[in-house]
Amino acid sequence: MLKGLIVLLMIALLITLGAGLYFLMIDRGDVKKTRLVNSLRVRVGIAGTLMALIVYGVATGQLGHPSPWDARPTAEATE
Repeated sequence: MLKGLIVLLMIALLITLGAGLYFLMIDRGDVKKTRLVNSLRVRVGIAGTLMALIVYGVATGQLGHPSPWDARPTAEATE
């Protein structure tokens, strides 16, 4: 479930990035339109949530790295 939520947040980041590009091209520097700034605010909030979720996942052990060079002891090394 945690990995699925991370993927959804990454997709949301891409969507807000595209929306920001769209607003940048359409508004053309109009000071009264704040859609670009709002898109950036949403993107920063999503990125913060994503980072917090990744830190939570690593801290609880739900996200790990099963790489061969991992420093954890293996069954062969403990014998």
